[in-house]
Formats: sequence, structure tokens, C-alpha cells
Amino acid sequence: MPKAQETAVYTHGHHASVLRSHTWRTAANSAAYLLGALKPHMRILDIGCGPGTITADLAALVPEGHVTGVDRAPGVLEQARAEAAARGLTNVDFATADVHALDFPDDTFCVVHAHQVLQHVSDPVQALREMRRVTRPGGYIAVRDADYAAMTWYPEVPGLDDWLALYHRVARANGGEPDAGRRLVAWARAAGLTDVTATSSTWTFATPEERAWWSGLWAERTVASAYADQAVAGGHATEAELAAVAAAWREWGEREDGWFAVLHGEILCRTEV
Repeated sequence: MPKAQETAVYTHGHHASVLRSHTWRTAANSAAYLLGALKPHMRILDIGCGPGTITADLAALVPEGHVTGVDRAPGVLEQARAEAAARGLTNVDFATADVHALDFPDDTFCVVHAHQVLQHVSDPVQALREMRRVTRPGGYIAVRDADYAAMTWYPEVPGLDDWLALYHRVARANGGEPDAGRRLVAWARAAGLTDVTATSSTWTFATPEERAWWSGLWAERTVASAYADQAVAGGHATEAELAAVAAAWREWGEREDGWFAVLHGEILCRTEV
């Protein structure tokens, strides 16, 4: 029987505006719900590791263990390797992988972690089944995903509603589910996971520096990244419409009363002993 394969298109790509966001992520701001379960000896698989900042943090937290970071895009793994090397970490390695068909034996890892991955895959239930397969009995599956429809902001700058509607159209046309956070428990149950703890947490951008950073990367991403190319090629927006959305982002970023919250759903699943 042939292995399942990823068919969804990664909406964001790896433009500099995307990597600015990805390299900002840490275990503290993106995986806090998992950290209390970690032990120094653990072996961890970090799926969709991207440029490796969370991966490196996890490796530092398991000094007697080992972390393997995997991603579908081989190019970004060079940046992840450089991140680990810069920190002097020797208990981490990286490889390409498809979460639907992981190239690891059963019961290999103590923890399998995925941050903002399932929103981009074609079959999140199959992905969770694979994550369970490679997790040891009594181990943990940890997943955190954004939920775009639950994102909220102030003030209601004209154009940001257009951004959200456009993002939904592009992501779903690519085969993903941008409102993944609310679906994690349902996907876990469909995958056969029974010991599931569900939580949520947010990123909040409200200081002048935070607003400038968040609005700037989204303004640039809207007109210059793979997401922009997909929006135009798929007939979801014209270049002029993308420019208008980017301008709305910049306008919001300049508002002294601006506030933006990104809600994430989280599940920490314990596998059967």
C-alpha cells in the first residue's frame, strides 16, 4: 500500500517576511503548554521546525536527550542547522520529512511536537496518527495551531477584514484549514487519541515596537511572498487589492491604540502505556 503524501501547498513559503516571524518564535512564547512535561533525557521530534529556533530551545531543555527537527522544505533546514551550531548544541539533528508518512520506526520518541503545522497539511488526522505511531507508550504528542477566525484586533481599520477573508480563501484553496486551533481536539479524537488536554494561549501585539513589527511583516508578506503569488495566481485577489490590504496593515500599525491578538489552540496528548 503506498504511503500517504502531502498534497497541500504551504501558504506562507519562506520569504524574509515570513522568516522574521518564524525566527521570533521560542519554546517560551510558542510551546509553554509543553515545557512542564519535559525531562532532561527525552528524545523529541519537532515537526515543521522551519528555521529551528523552537527546536534549539527544546534541545537546550533536554541536555541528556536528543531533538530531531524535520521540515518539508530542505532549504530552511540549513538555517536551522546554523541556529543550532551558533548555540553550540550537539544533541540536535535535522532532516526532511512528510508528516503524513514519517520515516521513523514505531515508538521512537518521548515527545512529538508540531507548532503551526496541522493548519497547512492536507490530512491532519493522518498526520496525528503518524505522530502517535512514532511516539513511545506513555509519551506526549504536543500540537499548537493558530485559529485565524478567532484573531481579533482594534481599531477596525478598513481593509483588515479583507485581509482575513482573503487569507481564508487562499489557505483553503491550498488544501489547508486556517481555523485549525478550534479543531485540534476533534482531529485528535478522530486519530484515536484519548488522553487529550486542551488549552489555548495568545500572542498579543500592542506596544509601538510590536505593532510596527507585526504590521510590517504582514504588509510585506501580502505583496511579496509566496502567499501573494498564490493569491494572484489563484484568482483570489489582484495586485492592486493586495496593495490595499498591505496599506491597511501599515495604517493599523501606526495607530497608537492598536492591539492585535492571535489565538492558538493547544493539545497535549499522552499515549497509552
